[in-house]
Amino acid sequence: MSSTPPRRPAASAPTAVVVGAGPNGLAAAALLAEAGVDTTVLEAADTIGGGTRTDEAILPGLLHDHCSAVHPLAVASPVLRRLRLDRHGLRWRLPEIDCAHPLDDGTAAVLHRSVDATADGLGADAARYRALLAPSVRRWEELSTDVMGPLLRLPDHPLLLARFGLPTVLPAAVLARLFRTPGARALWAGVAAHAYRPLTDPLSSAIGLGILTAGHAAGWAVAEGGSRAVTDALAAVLRGHGGRIETGVRVTDHRRLPPADVTLLDLDPAQAARIYGDRLPSRTAAAYRRFRRGPGAFKVDLAVEGGVPWRAEAARRAGTVHLGGPFAEIVRAERAVTDGRMPERPFVLVGQQYLADPTRSVGDVHPVWTYAHVPHGYDGDATDAILARLEQFAPGVRDRIVGLRVTRPADFAAANPNFAGGDILTGAKTVPQLVLGARPALDPYATGLPGVYLCSAATPPGPGAHGMSGAGAATAALRHLGLRPPRG
Repeated sequence: MSSTPPRRPAASAPTAVVVGAGPNGLAAAALLAEAGVDTTVLEAADTIGGGTRTDEAILPGLLHDHCSAVHPLAVASPVLRRLRLDRHGLRWRLPEIDCAHPLDDGTAAVLHRSVDATADGLGADAARYRALLAPSVRRWEELSTDVMGPLLRLPDHPLLLARFGLPTVLPAAVLARLFRTPGARALWAGVAAHAYRPLTDPLSSAIGLGILTAGHAAGWAVAEGGSRAVTDALAAVLRGHGGRIETGVRVTDHRRLPPADVTLLDLDPAQAARIYGDRLPSRTAAAYRRFRRGPGAFKVDLAVEGGVPWRAEAARRAGTVHLGGPFAEIVRAERAVTDGRMPERPFVLVGQQYLADPTRSVGDVHPVWTYAHVPHGYDGDATDAILARLEQFAPGVRDRIVGLRVTRPADFAAANPNFAGGDILTGAKTVPQLVLGARPALDPYATGLPGVYLCSAATPPGPGAHGMSGAGAATAALRHLGLRPPRG
């Protein structure tokens, strides 16, 4: 580590306040501080990170990620790469297999980092899978800034973006017709289900194709030492440029904010509307109050002795496992949770981050991260449904569980108000909100108040630990200050 003291902004430097220390707030603050802006971050919780936190609640030394856990979009993020988080201790680790989707016959559809290796395992669908993904994966370096930025702007590579974007407008259920094998259709549905939308909706292919393309380009990586390593590295960049972070500061009224030339809000639109009240332009306030929330997450962290005894051998080597069954079952489950009904067999995601990062385990006890898609604000108990899903594809797993912790939708919201109702995506990914963010505007980060910007996952490009929503808002704020983002 260098002994050089942090560079402090000049006494006459412009000032910024960032409310919220999630990955977007921290990325925005780091960019502002790097550009010479005197930047302070205010965080309501006692620990920073938002969805990128890690703890040891079940067993000392056993590391479970609070929310965001597997990071293909973060590894591929232009802003995180530019901030050189590796200089501040962030190490990405890749599993042998990115994702497995077990089927009822004991086999599994398998997602490898390589497009060719994945296609080779899909039999009759190999050529179609290559045709869909390979062109965009080959050009991801050029494509990533356009894909991970606001849609309502002139792209840097319009033809590339058009080639990528045309399939994304389709409902995931329609795009699934491209495939003929049950394995390929189930694998695609499991990835598309990350959008928390009915797979019959327009644009429900967008998030799934984004995850697949970024994942093939960069891998479904985890952060060594837990997702908090992403948070710690962003905070180190910020502090290295003289920025400050204050925890335990809950902002409920704009009049209690310290004076600043620009203010960025890593908050959901409802919180922004409450803080600024009548100061917001009426159209902005109305849009923020209309902002729709999506289904919730019900999470069960497990301590499993010896790991999960999957029937499908590939699942034993996969960092992520999707438990959704065949294509039609996933379609039914995602429609149910959007309609407010708890499915009997919910879609369940399983994270086995320890396979890529053994530092998370304690001896032969391993952290297994699971959550089910449930209706918004669900107040029931989905623990048995999740464990039943595990037992369906890994008989005997209950006998290996030596500890567990449940996080209900209300618990997510209590720990992070951006996750109201357990909506960990910070908003339903409907067509208007996916394209426009929190409100219709050429600048999706602008609130209509000069110098005040929204930078949460409610703004493009949406959820993930990639920091790109923060980067978009920071760019708008720097433009307002008459500054340019640093290059390099």
